[in-house]
Amino acid sequence: MNKPVIVSEEALVAPVLVPDLTTPAAAKAAAATGPAYVVLVGISLSHFLNDTMQSLIASVYPILKDNYALDFAQIGMITLAFQFTASLLQPVIGHFTDRKAQPFSLAIGMGFTFFGLLLLSVAQQYPVILIAAALVGLGSAVFHPESARIARLASGGRYGFAQSVFQLGGSFGTSMGPLLAALIVVPFGQPSIAWFSSIAFLAIIILWRIGLWYRPQITTKKTLPPSHPDAPNSRRVKVALVVLVALLFSKQLYVSSLSSYYIFYLIEKFQVSTQAAQLYLFLFLAANAAGAFFGGSLGDRFGRKYVLWFSILGALPFTLALPYAGLFASAVLTVIIGLIISSATSSIIVFAQELVPHRFGMISGVFFGFAFGIGGVGAAVLGRVADHTGLEFVYQVCAFLPAIGLLAVFLPKMPKAAR
Repeated sequence: MNKPVIVSEEALVAPVLVPDLTTPAAAKAAAATGPAYVVLVGISLSHFLNDTMQSLIASVYPILKDNYALDFAQIGMITLAFQFTASLLQPVIGHFTDRKAQPFSLAIGMGFTFFGLLLLSVAQQYPVILIAAALVGLGSAVFHPESARIARLASGGRYGFAQSVFQLGGSFGTSMGPLLAALIVVPFGQPSIAWFSSIAFLAIIILWRIGLWYRPQITTKKTLPPSHPDAPNSRRVKVALVVLVALLFSKQLYVSSLSSYYIFYLIEKFQVSTQAAQLYLFLFLAANAAGAFFGGSLGDRFGRKYVLWFSILGALPFTLALPYAGLFASAVLTVIIGLIISSATSSIIVFAQELVPHRFGMISGVFFGFAFGIGGVGAAVLGRVADHTGLEFVYQVCAFLPAIGLLAVFLPKMPKAAR
């Protein structure tokens, strides 16, 4: 993957720039080179391992709820502790790494996840559980901004494809959490969470190797290239960023409602076992992984704006039907919802990156951080509502969230070289 490289101290502290490919000539040259597939596979595998470990937290909620007599509001606070650290710190870390390169920050950040899992496996008190969840969130805060930049560096100009490969690893990792919880954590209990620290150790090794590849890619540039003549003006950029945030809000809050409480919803409404409910959640999350993969490539081919229209608004009929469906129909509907709504993820991130060139770390941190923040705050609020009104009412209200996809009409048309 790499050869020994010597990088000067000046290069390591200079602003980090992703090669500009907004001009047709530069984009054509990048396309001729093609993606760095080994790096893309490595960063996607790391995303898979990272999000597998993170998804364990939500997957073991039934165990924690029973062991420590927690209510839904306290379950929501665990999600908030995990996701709020990631939400708060991701933009800060992204801004910092835009200015000062940290090739091995990903491997170091994974160490926080390693210790968070070990702490969660031995936690006997609710505050300790919160601290463990926050440590895993901190590892996520370090991981996502720089890994998104590396995916773009390795894209060869196929930004949507590279981002979807990167997202595929994360989405598939998220889907594995419930399955691994059903097969390992439920039979062997809370201490078995420590076994997953070996996954964190494997991720540290992979990310260290990727850091060696990434280090010589660091470049310095004192002047920014001229913007594309068809690029939107600053006012339209601001409006577009607000719209993208709103679209991400609708998507992430709905996904959070399912990933945090769908297990309890199935147990309460259909009296299925905990293990069976975790398998149903796995189906939804696996569909999310597949949708995230195909969405990026479709955005490259047809334009990200059209994919956003379809992925957010297109899920609305199925989310409206879900609260009134039976068990089998619920499983089918959640698979369809996962496939459609998750196809927006790559397009939202890449669209935002193209609106704010040369600040990929910060903008990735803002959007990944916002996604985690909305998931955390949403889980806490929805947990409080569920305690007072019931989970079925929560899903009836959340069913209308994809209607926010109508705001995609305000997104600008991007230049063809930056679709």
